[in-house]
Amino acid sequence: MSEASRTVRIGSSNGLHARPAKLFAQAVKQSGANVTIAKGSGSPVNAASILGVIALGVEYGDYVTLTADGDSAENVLDELADLLATDHDE
Repeated sequence: MSEASRTVRIGSSNGLHARPAKLFAQAVKQSGANVTIAKGSGSPVNAASILGVIALGVEYGDYVTLTADGDSAENVLDELADLLATDHDE
């Protein structure tokens, strides 16, 4: 198995509040990959956990680091990075 990571700037104008966090966590679950998300130099949390993602307190413009394991890790991170960079509050 390979591990990949990606740093992404949050695009939602209100950060990762309930709606974008739910969309993100659902996408992680659907990917079937083991993915973590961390804000800055903070501890990573399970990216499939809506409450874990919201608890990070990620705001617009913050950078997060995604890490995924598995053969499709790069593809999964590409999709998740696009999701996080999009403004879901428009």
